[in-house]
Amino acid sequence: QVQLVESGGGLVQAGGSLTLSCAASGSIVSINVMGWYRQAPGKQRELVATITKVGSINYADSVKGRFTISRDNTKNTAYLQMNTLKPEDTAVYYCNAEVVTTLMLEYYWGKGTQVTVSS
Repeated sequence: QVQLVESGGGLVQAGGSLTLSCAASGSIVSINVMGWYRQAPGKQRELVATITKVGSINYADSVKGRFTISRDNTKNTAYLQMNTLKPEDTAVYYCNAEVVTTLMLEYYWGKGTQVTVSS
């Protein structure tokens, strides 16, 4: 079993910054991809950014130039540095990981952390 725990969400004014963390624990052999997704009220969950084990990165167009994803493979942890936040960034942010366990390849989600950007 694998658990993903997000932290770092909160309330911030427009133009401000937050850093989210996602720590993975459990029966992990390796983590191929870690990613951040978000879901605003009344909207579908959408991709924010992903990062592979070797550091290949993908961003949604809406966050390019403002958000930075990174990871520490020694800690099985991913980070999302969010700068120049906008009210439209308000959402629950979820961590996702493609995990190799001793038995198989599986995908896991965290429970989410709320980010609220006030105008």
